[in-house]
Amino acid sequence: MQLQVKGKNVEVSDSIRSYAEAKLRKLEKQLSDPTRVELELTVERNPSIAHSHVAEATIWTKGPVLRARESSSDMKASIDQLTEKLARQVKRYREKRRQEPRRARPPEAVMPAVDGVEPLIVKTKQFAVKPMSPEEAVLQLELVGHDFFVFQDAESSDVNVVYRRRDGSFGLIEPQLE
Repeated sequence: MQLQVKGKNVEVSDSIRSYAEAKLRKLEKQLSDPTRVELELTVERNPSIAHSHVAEATIWTKGPVLRARESSSDMKASIDQLTEKLARQVKRYREKRRQEPRRARPPEAVMPAVDGVEPLIVKTKQFAVKPMSPEEAVLQLELVGHDFFVFQDAESSDVNVVYRRRDGSFGLIEPQLE
């Protein structure tokens, strides 16, 4: 497993690095083949934030990409909480793989109305989009615990989005170029 530990607003000491490595290596036994793990440790500089020590990890495997973020008042506690969250994701992924895949519902897209206010983009993320079926994308969505998941449809090669609806079911957005 290739592990990269980065610090933002904090110098990553050898003791914290080795502590994080030891914790994350325990996950290696549960995963079939984690190829790369990226851990970013951050200390928020805002004094009004009580849980200022943040640990955020991304694990790339042959199957899903696992992501988690935890914060507390101590960096080691944040790493512990992060590792526990990732362990739950791995367990959930392994259980979902044993079950029969769900059937996809018909595509449905509902976009919220814009209030006329210019949105402010505060963060930009880039990630690799893997070809997969909508059913696999729903599995990934459940693993990462987000409200939506962007993926490339294996059949059409189009970029699509699956999302969780308020009633607990899932929706699929298939953008059409005009």
